[in-house]
Amino acid sequence: MSTFMAKKETIDRKWYVIDAAGKPLGKTAAAAATILRGKHRPEFTPHVDCGEFVIIINADKAVLTGNKLDQKFYRRHSGYIGGLKETSYRQLMANRADMAMALAVRGMLPGNSIGRTAITRLKVYRGADHKHQAQKPIELNVQ
Repeated sequence: MSTFMAKKETIDRKWYVIDAAGKPLGKTAAAAATILRGKHRPEFTPHVDCGEFVIIINADKAVLTGNKLDQKFYRRHSGYIGGLKETSYRQLMANRADMAMALAVRGMLPGNSIGRTAITRLKVYRGADHKHQAQKPIELNVQ
């Protein structure tokens, strides 16, 4: 019996929508990363990009547990001396909640070409409206 290997051309990609309202940011991001990677599929092949599309709505209503709003920071560096910029997650969730969610999902994907193409299939929206109704997304419940 031979091992089944999926091919990128034969993958039929579906669309999933995740509502992040009232749910932890990390659990929502982990569920999205699993779908984007394709690990929920029975024909998952590690070296083939067999993931699907994910829409995350209500990203601004996602919660961070504990003291993460004040103790966790988003840091970036320009490359120059003294070029470290940091923003607390309280400020980030108030102003750019969609970016905070996308950063969390990106950190859970592999750092290779499969992860780079998988993150392009992620669509994050601050509110409850999205423009992908024509794709007939399937509602996904996250605990």
